[in-house]
Amino acid sequence: MNRLGRKADATLIEMSLATEDIAVLTKFTPSWSAGEDSNGPLCETISNTESELPSNSEISKRHQSKDSVFFRDGVRRIDFVLSYVDEPNKEEEKKVERRREFEKNLQKSGLELETEDKKESEDGKTYFVKIHAPWEILITYAEVLNIKVPIRENDIPSSVENPLDCMLGPFRLPEKVMHPEPDYFTAPFSKSRQELYLIHDENTFFSPSIRNRIVYYILTRCPYGTEEGKKKFGIKRLLSNGTYTAAYPLHDCQYWKKANDPNCDNERYTLYMEWARFLRFYKEQPLDLIRKYYGEKIGIYFAWLGFYTEMLFLAAVVGLICFLYGWFTMAENMSSEEICDPEIGGKIIMCPLCDKKCEYWKLNTTCESSKYSHLFDNVATLFFAIFMGIWVTLFLEFWKRRQARLKYEWDLVDFEEEQQQLQLRPEYEAKCTHKKKNPVTQEVEPYLPLTRQTVRFCISGTTVLFWISLIIASMTAVIAYRLAVYASFAQIMETTQTLQPIRGLLTPQLATSVTASCLNFVIIMILNFLYEKIAVWITDMEIPRTHLEYENRLTMKMFLFQFVNYYSSCFYVAFFKGKFVGNPSNYTYMFGSLRNEECDPAGCLIELTTQLTIVMAGKQIWGNIQEAIVPWIWNWWGRRKARCNPENLYSRWEQDRDLQSFGVLGLFYEYLEMVIQFGFITLFVASFPLAPLLALMNNILEIRVDSWKLTTQFRRPVAAKAHSIGVWQEILNGMAILSVVTNAFIVAFTSDMIPRLVYYYAYSTNGDSPMSGYINNSLSVFQISDFPANKTPENNPENFLTCRYRDYRNPPGHEKQYLHTMQFWHILAAKMAFIIIMEHIVFIVKFFVAWMIPDVPADVKARIKREKFLTQNILHEYELEKLKQKLCECKTHENMEKEVIATEGKMELSQAM
Repeated sequence: MNRLGRKADATLIEMSLATEDIAVLTKFTPSWSAGEDSNGPLCETISNTESELPSNSEISKRHQSKDSVFFRDGVRRIDFVLSYVDEPNKEEEKKVERRREFEKNLQKSGLELETEDKKESEDGKTYFVKIHAPWEILITYAEVLNIKVPIRENDIPSSVENPLDCMLGPFRLPEKVMHPEPDYFTAPFSKSRQELYLIHDENTFFSPSIRNRIVYYILTRCPYGTEEGKKKFGIKRLLSNGTYTAAYPLHDCQYWKKANDPNCDNERYTLYMEWARFLRFYKEQPLDLIRKYYGEKIGIYFAWLGFYTEMLFLAAVVGLICFLYGWFTMAENMSSEEICDPEIGGKIIMCPLCDKKCEYWKLNTTCESSKYSHLFDNVATLFFAIFMGIWVTLFLEFWKRRQARLKYEWDLVDFEEEQQQLQLRPEYEAKCTHKKKNPVTQEVEPYLPLTRQTVRFCISGTTVLFWISLIIASMTAVIAYRLAVYASFAQIMETTQTLQPIRGLLTPQLATSVTASCLNFVIIMILNFLYEKIAVWITDMEIPRTHLEYENRLTMKMFLFQFVNYYSSCFYVAFFKGKFVGNPSNYTYMFGSLRNEECDPAGCLIELTTQLTIVMAGKQIWGNIQEAIVPWIWNWWGRRKARCNPENLYSRWEQDRDLQSFGVLGLFYEYLEMVIQFGFITLFVASFPLAPLLALMNNILEIRVDSWKLTTQFRRPVAAKAHSIGVWQEILNGMAILSVVTNAFIVAFTSDMIPRLVYYYAYSTNGDSPMSGYINNSLSVFQISDFPANKTPENNPENFLTCRYRDYRNPPGHEKQYLHTMQFWHILAAKMAFIIIMEHIVFIVKFFVAWMIPDVPADVKARIKREKFLTQNILHEYELEKLKQKLCECKTHENMEKEVIATEGKMELSQAM
């Protein structure tokens, strides 16, 4: 199957690193332009190509539908589109020269161009340059990029069918949607072995996603001239300086209807109908079709998001059961019963909540809030915290197995991202003027001297620390707000008659917590918006060497900032609020005048729940608005002209130009959003068992929102390969370990579980009802006459002599008056012991589970080995057949016979191994 005798004329387009020049594309001379002057006019190459095709005059543009992904000849596929606006001004002359040089070099490299005049565009001022990669270019770069292609249909029997498949029928998609292509044995493409591959049609052998990936590779490395003594190249720089306004591959059809062209696969339409509509939320995702249309990098994201959502179902069910347990046992909670009892809570007079202006209040005014705190602060809290520590390990370990299966199914087993990312970033090559020999490749490459790296890293690190300090300062401001308005809320609620009916539910602590949480959320969103710009800027300034380095550095900067930004307020409420209050004779003050706020008599856990709910729910709602509504509004405004223009005027490339750009960092923000959510449901889940349920509902919506916007609101992204979720896996592992520690501390220090257990086993005096008297035991007594003169409450109409406050201190008149009692130290020791025991138990179980579950399923290992063996045999048989043919042609050559014998021996050795 000798497909191409013309391959001998093709020269590999290389990135040559000369001693003094940056890497540029060398000339590519395809057979159809052999002998042409390489420095000829811009249109000279195209004229030769189109000599056998219908001329423009033979094609009636008025009757030709522009809703097509082909050149005017209807044969050559549009693999990429560049657009620009030609506006006469002084700066435009430079842009014209850059475009002329860039497009000439693209043609030299072998790409074919076709330009749509601005008169043909809807706005009458935009030019569109359509790019097609001919077969010679595709096979050349398929070898350069090590792209795997089919050599034989896979004959390995499929795995044993799941007996539950019949029950899962309603959740399944049609087979042609789930598996759009047969399963093949594959091998890296080589121009010298074209007869080996299953090339039925050159036009469809490489999928559109592979074609646009190859073209984009060329575009990012094509030079366009010299400016200020430096060689300039790459479409990214031309987009940033306005030479081109957009560069994108085309969608294959409209998302709401199939294309009229019978050669179109209509994959976008299929994705929209079967995946991107919310009414399909209960269906599985067509991951193979996603991978085929968008590439492996986007496919692996949706595979991870879908798997994460599936695993959340178990956590959500267990969390809901724990919440329902708290709900049904709320009436049996002895603590809230005593608080609500007029004979107990109604007679306990609490010390004022602020200095001078606040009044004394009765404990039973917090009756309702104490009941609701039991929903989250009960025995089930401990069980759920331990369960989530194990769940997160199961999630990460089972994801590794799922990822290993995808690597096999998507031909990524031998793929290493480093191989792809070893290609230097064009920005790195352009900005680094120093050069040295690479010890691995022995090629001269640009490099950044250590002194310049150090300076840039220092500036970058200082900038990150400054912004983290800004977050801490803003959190301190929110704490100051809490302290300042706490006294005001306490005074208002005591003196305002209209608030008396809801005073039991809306306590000063809760009112302060809600308003402060909302204020904190607004500050978080503002800081996020600003820091995103700063993080990209300082990462660009560092000039990372490869794309992998760039993404990893940006990821760590953004995650570190987001971690502090989103979680700092939750850490404050969980571990600092109410812990350093002091006692009425000696309260602790912030900035010398703001008295530290206290927890509710029923505990601080309900306030942590409030904080977590507002920040988590607010972020998810705001995120969906940003992801769905904002792009829809922009696209509606841009596409409104399509309603009044027929297809022959509003072309396919114009329709896609009016969509939003997904961007290189599009997936980065999607991962970041989900990882922050993962932190909410793991780091603080002991305070809010319903967090996994909220995350589950959000993710069901998130999958459909992401798929809808990707399919309908964004231009088609350039396909990229990835075999894992990258550095995010390590971040998730770190958060999983940290979550065990935070939840242990929340149960010990934020909830009232340990003090209750200590009272139950060591201090209870009632055998029939061990928890009776706990509230009275947990409140210390203070003599009102011991208030400092400048802090004494102004109003005491009932002439109370003592008041109570939440702590374990000796009463007035004791030899160690107002110092901590022995019970306080017993409770503290119990808390520390609980943390150590819980952490060790959970960590032992985690590591045991991780050790028990192999990262790669046994059947996948066997199939990988089997495929490698069969593929190797196929390649050896092919080589042996070629040698035998040569032997027939040259029977007199003994060396050829020895080569055949050596090849046969190599096959036998391979089979034995």
